[in-house]
Amino acid sequence: MVSNQSGQAILHSDDGRTIRLPHSKQHITKKGSDVLKTRLTFLAGALALGPAVTMAQTTPPNVVIIVADDLGFADVGYKGSPIETPALDSLAAEGIELSKFYSTPICSPTRAALMTGRDPMRLGVAYGVILPWDSGGVHTDEHFMPQSFQAAGYQTAMMGKWHLGHSQQAMHPNSRGFDEFYGHLHTEVGFYPPFSNLGGKDFQRNGVSINDEGYATYLAADAASQWIEDRDKDKPFFLYMPFLAPHTPLVPPVEIADKYAHLTDDRPLARSPSDKMRRKGNNSNELPKYAAVVDAMDQAIGRILTTLEQQAVDDNTIVLFFSDNGASRVQGQGGGDNSPLRGGKAEVYEGGIRVVSLMRWPEKIQAGSQLPQAMSVMDVFPTLLSATGVTYQGEKVMDGLDLWPAISQGNAVEREEYLKFGSEIPIKGSYSFTAFDDQWKLVQWVEQDLYEITVVNELFKIDEDPNEYQDLAAEHPERVAEMAAAIKDWRTLHPANGIRGNVVAPPGWHAPKDWADFPRPTDTLQAQPAHSMAPSLPSQYFLDMRYGERGRLLYDCGKASWQDGNCGQQRLQLLLQRRQAQQSAAGAKGE
Repeated sequence: MVSNQSGQAILHSDDGRTIRLPHSKQHITKKGSDVLKTRLTFLAGALALGPAVTMAQTTPPNVVIIVADDLGFADVGYKGSPIETPALDSLAAEGIELSKFYSTPICSPTRAALMTGRDPMRLGVAYGVILPWDSGGVHTDEHFMPQSFQAAGYQTAMMGKWHLGHSQQAMHPNSRGFDEFYGHLHTEVGFYPPFSNLGGKDFQRNGVSINDEGYATYLAADAASQWIEDRDKDKPFFLYMPFLAPHTPLVPPVEIADKYAHLTDDRPLARSPSDKMRRKGNNSNELPKYAAVVDAMDQAIGRILTTLEQQAVDDNTIVLFFSDNGASRVQGQGGGDNSPLRGGKAEVYEGGIRVVSLMRWPEKIQAGSQLPQAMSVMDVFPTLLSATGVTYQGEKVMDGLDLWPAISQGNAVEREEYLKFGSEIPIKGSYSFTAFDDQWKLVQWVEQDLYEITVVNELFKIDEDPNEYQDLAAEHPERVAEMAAAIKDWRTLHPANGIRGNVVAPPGWHAPKDWADFPRPTDTLQAQPAHSMAPSLPSQYFLDMRYGERGRLLYDCGKASWQDGNCGQQRLQLLLQRRQAQQSAAGAKGE
């Protein structure tokens, strides 16, 4: 056994095979150390036996996806933060840093993109988050990631925050591919009991309300660890861990509440609209609480990583971590730091969408490496399918790319279209959009009032100016026009009645007493999803054509030039052609 330059243990066999062993881990327990020593002995013996022994690479890898909620780009130890994050630091040292990973600027769109591999704009979940009074969510025809893994024989579980629909059982995690669900349907349910949203209890296991006591972050980690320990050892597993932390309102664990009391908030201005809200808002120092909440999340992640080691499955488990968006830069709404990036949560500057992301798979990923090319949350689903060999079971075409060749072999994957993100939070009719590639980035601000619309475009040479200091829009009007047109065409994909930034409840709406009872059972609903008030299918196609840029009546119509409602025209033309063919066939029989 030898070590490479990064200190990673390596075993070589006589027939040229190589196995890279895990690095030492700050979070490993004594029991985990003993398990690791046992595994070293086993691997050494297996190599000595020669090619007849089947190594672990033939076993389907497990998958663990961990998502933070509003973590700042700079708020991890390996980037120099004063916040202690040894578990995340270990993932960075033992795996690959996805240094240009992009989430959407707000919560629900990121989670929708993750679960489907598809653009939140076409899903109708791009502008805002799914709020308690929203009856919609992600279309029930959409295929979710754990469903493909279920079909491949994986055990599946989710512990944490859902935020992808709650009004119908068909939108519940247990109906979206998760065998086990432990957590909350909504956001902002609190870190300590009573876990509730708008006064309604929101803590359940598989649709049944529960009363577990403790700190939410630790409860989720304990449930995940117990599930891993109790799993069927003969089957691979898929675990999704979307933490509440470090979303506001910030409440740290009692035992470390004062650990960061010495920290002062000296973050620079965000250089974004958040600064205006910052000056008018709460001037309290939230950093000590924020730091403790992040610290607790890292401890919870460490607990899960230790469980993987104790179960001797960490070498063949893909662990992916990222944040759902950047940290809020509104004073009094968290202490996150996105430096040196500009802006924050709900904005499309880099600070709102470029997030911390790490991936570890000791058997396949080079330790301490970096992925230089951009990766979006839409790319996760196809990338994990490629890495695991699981077959996609959905019928719809994913918008994300398979970046596994880039991660595992360093082979760049070409992206033919702009990445595009948007937000309409917190003010309805006030939008921020972006379209970008490896060189150029357009940031577009749209203010929609009753009698006028104001559009402001900013253009950045993002490969040379990643922190967005120099606006080049005036110098490159043709490029601005081309990228703005791409944003316009993209926006017309949005379903006409998709999720919007409606931050207030409808007049007279009442929240339930317990959200576990709220989803409507599937057997009480119509079998087919509702469409529109159009009296017939041809008239619906016609209305979609008339809607044009205003959005889609026809769900997931596909790519087209939407200015003339081409999708509706094409479908109407196809319908007429089929009817003509049927009439011709009927006439031929009559003759």
